[in-house]
Amino acid sequence: MSYRAKAIKQLLFFLLFSISAIAQIPINRKAVVDRHNVVINKIDSLSSLSVGNGRFAFTVDATGLQTFPDAYQKGVPLGTQSEWGWDTFKDTVGYKFDESLKEYNQQGRKVSYSVQWNDPKRKQDAANWYRQNVHRLQLGNLGLEIFDKNGSPVKVADIKNIKQVLNLWTGQIISIFVIQGIPVEVLTTCHQDMDLIAVHIKSKLIQQGRLKIKLRFAYPTGDWADAGNNFKDPQKHKTTITTSGNDRATIKHQLDSASYFASLVWSGQAVINQKEPHYFVVSPDVSSDTFELSCAFTETKIKTDIPLFSETQANSTTAWQAFWNSGGAIDFEGSTDTRASELERRIILSEYLTKIQCSGAYPPQETGLTYNSWYGKPHLEMHWWHGAHYPLWGRPGLLENSMAWYSKIQNRAKGIAARQGFDGVRWPKMTDPKGNESPSSVGAMLIWQQPHFITFAELAYRDHPDKATIDKYKDLVFATADFMASYTTYDTVKKRYVLGPALIPAQERYKPEDTYNPTYELAYWNWALQAAQQWRQRAGLQRNAQWDAVLAKLSALPKQKGVYLAAESVPDSYTNPKYKTDHPSVLGAYGMLPESKMLDKKVMKKTFDLIWNTWTWADTWGWDFPMTAMTATRLGLPDKAVDALFMNVKTNTYLANGHNYQDDRLRIYLPGNGGLLTAVALMCAGWDGCKTKNPGFPKNGKWKVKWEGLQPMP
Repeated sequence: MSYRAKAIKQLLFFLLFSISAIAQIPINRKAVVDRHNVVINKIDSLSSLSVGNGRFAFTVDATGLQTFPDAYQKGVPLGTQSEWGWDTFKDTVGYKFDESLKEYNQQGRKVSYSVQWNDPKRKQDAANWYRQNVHRLQLGNLGLEIFDKNGSPVKVADIKNIKQVLNLWTGQIISIFVIQGIPVEVLTTCHQDMDLIAVHIKSKLIQQGRLKIKLRFAYPTGDWADAGNNFKDPQKHKTTITTSGNDRATIKHQLDSASYFASLVWSGQAVINQKEPHYFVVSPDVSSDTFELSCAFTETKIKTDIPLFSETQANSTTAWQAFWNSGGAIDFEGSTDTRASELERRIILSEYLTKIQCSGAYPPQETGLTYNSWYGKPHLEMHWWHGAHYPLWGRPGLLENSMAWYSKIQNRAKGIAARQGFDGVRWPKMTDPKGNESPSSVGAMLIWQQPHFITFAELAYRDHPDKATIDKYKDLVFATADFMASYTTYDTVKKRYVLGPALIPAQERYKPEDTYNPTYELAYWNWALQAAQQWRQRAGLQRNAQWDAVLAKLSALPKQKGVYLAAESVPDSYTNPKYKTDHPSVLGAYGMLPESKMLDKKVMKKTFDLIWNTWTWADTWGWDFPMTAMTATRLGLPDKAVDALFMNVKTNTYLANGHNYQDDRLRIYLPGNGGLLTAVALMCAGWDGCKTKNPGFPKNGKWKVKWEGLQPMP
C-alpha cells in the first residue's frame, strides 16, 4: 500500500472514530433543562408556577406565594393539594350507595351500574352525594400580605417590574418585583420528602412593617372544581393555633370529616396572630430585611424538627438534579425545523409537571395537585396517560409508586365484579383513594381502564424481568384477566366472543345499551389476555383455558369499506357528524398497542387517512394528538407524527408554564403532558422489532435528534 493510500486510510479511520466518539458524547442535560426555565414577566392567571414532590404540590402567583388567589381562580389556580387531603360533607339524609345503582340488560341478564339519575329525585340526590363525596381539599393559602405607604393592602396592579423564573434544575421559583419603588425578592421551594413549602424573602418592606405572611384556610366548595379561595361560611369549619412560640406555630384545621395541621417555623423573631376566623398573619421582626419561613402540612401533628429554608432548598436541589440525571433525555439542538425548540420545551416542562403532580402513591386526578376536576377524583382510564411514559423514560419506579394502590383496592374491585356477575376484579373508572365507585352515566360503562394494570405490570417486567416482579404483580394480572374473559359473551350464532352491550368505548359518544365490539377495546382485550398468558408461563403455570377460548374466538376488528369502525354497532362511524368528535380512539388499536394478527396495517393506514382528513379536531382532548402521533409513527408516517403534535387546535395548547390547556373548565390537563412524553419516547426509541432509527421524525435533514435512556414500547 502506498504512503498516500495509507494516509487516506488513517484519515478515514480517524474521521470514523471521531464521528463515533461524538455520537457517544452524553447529552448535556443541565444545558437542555436550563434553556427551558420558565420566565414570567407579568401577572397572568394562566402562567402560575408550581413546586412539588409528586405527593404534594404548591402553586404560586407572580409574587412567589399565593398572594392573589381571586385573580387566578379562573386560570391555573393557586392550589395547595396533597394525596391525603380529602373531606366528606355530613350526610344529614342517610343516603345508601345502592340508591345510585341502575340495572341494564347485558346480553340477556340484568347488571347493575352506578349512574347519575335524572329521576326520581331521591336517587338523583344519592348519586350526586356519592359523586361529590369524598372531595379533595385545598389545604391552605400561603401568601404575602403587603401594604402600601398609606397602610392599605396592595392590589394586583401595584405589582411592578415582575421577573419570575422557575429553575427546573433545582425546583426553585425566584420571584422579583417592585412595590412603590421598593424591590421584593422571594425564593420558593418544596421539600422532596415532606409536604412542606419553604420561602426566603428579602425586602426593605419587612423593616417598614409593610410585608408579612398570611395563611388562610378555605372551606371546600363541593363543586366539580375547587380553586381554593372559598373563604365564605366561616362557621362551617374550625381553625385554631394549638401551639406557638417565638419561632414556630402549629395550626389545626377541622372540617366535616377531616382534620390536619399546618406547622410553621421561621428564622429570626416574629409573632403570629389570628386576624379573623381561618386567617393568620406572621409578622416578622423589623430589625432585618430578610425573613425565612417553612410551612408543613400533615395529617397528624408533626413531632420532628421542621426543616428551615436552607435545608429544604438543598433537599430540593439534590433531588431534582438526581431526577434530571436519571432516565431518559432528548436534545434537539441543531435542528432547523422551527418546531424543534418548542417540542423540546414541551418535553422538559411535561417531565417536570408530571413528576410533581402525578408520581405519587395514588393515580392522579386529571388536574393533578393544583385544583379539583371531577371533585378531585382520579379517572383510572387516564392512568395510562399519566403514567405509561415513566418506564419508557427509564423511570419505572415513578409508575410503580401508584401500582401498589391497586392491591389496596383489590377487594373493592372484586366486589364490583361480583355484584355484576363477573369473575376477577373490575377496576372502577372515577374513584377515590379507597377505590370506591363514583356514580357516572358514562364512566360506569367504560371498560378500557380494565387492561391498564396488565400494561403497567408488563412495562415493569420489561425494566426488571425477574421473579420478584412476577411475584409482585401476577395475582392482580390474573384477576384482571379473569374479569376480562368473563366479561365477554359467547355468540352461539356467529360462534364468537363479543364485548358488550352495555358499554361505552373510549370515544364517549355512544349509548351503552346499543354499543358492542368497539375496535380499540377489542384490540386491547386481545393484547392483554395474551400478555396475561405470558405472565402465567413466566410464573411456571399452565395457560388459562378460558382465556385461550376467548382469544381463539374473539370478534374480529369491525371494518366497513376498507376502514375500521369505531364499533361494530356503529356502521355510520364516519358519515354521522356526531360520531367524528371526541377521541378518535380507533387509532389506539395500532399506536397505544403493537401490531397483532387481528390487525391489518393497510386497513389501519386507510382509517388513519380518513380520520386525519375528516375528524372534527376542534372537539378532541389533549391526549388525542400524542395518540395520533403514535399511530402515525407505527405506520411509517413521521411527517404526520410531528404534525399531529403541533395541530393548531385549542386543546393542543401548551401554556408558558408547560400545562396542556383544554378550555375554560380544564385549564390544565396532565394526560396531555403524559401522552406527549409517551409519544416522543415511541418516536425516538421505537418499539419491539422496529429497525428504523428515530421512526417518528422526518428524514429531511431538519431534525437532529439525540437521545439516551429511552426504552422501546411493546
